Amino acid sequence: MKRIITFGTFDVFHVGHINIIERAKKLGDYLIVGVSSDELNFSKKQRYPIYNQTDRLKIISSMKCVDEVFIEESLELKLEYIKKYKADILVMGDDWTGRFDWVKTDCEVIYLPRAPSVSTTEIIEIVKSI
Repeated sequence: MKRIITFGTFDVFHVGHINIIERAKKLGDYLIVGVSSDELNFSKKQRYPIYNQTDRLKIISSMKCVDEVFIEESLELKLEYIKKYKADILVMGDDWTGRFDWVKTDCEVIYLPRAPSVSTTEIIEIVKSI
């Protein structure tokens, strides 16, 4: 059984999130998703998510292609999460290309192209301007 792991904030859930999660699942048999904690999101983007981590966890766990979810507390713990969940492949969006190549000694790393012109930040900016 091939185990896939991916990570994200998944705030203001949109079709780009669905696409990357479904494409990740097609690469294996069991999909594990790490949802960034509110604090991790703040440290990355200097803002808290619109939806709190409990709500985002519930959204992701409701997807039929997702087998397991957990809260990701730190970007530096990627390798520990990979080992803990016995992942064979790490899948990330191509906006992270090269950033996680350092875990290739323990698992395959695949960077998938993101949906063009779909981003949570963009959606938030559009909504704020209305």
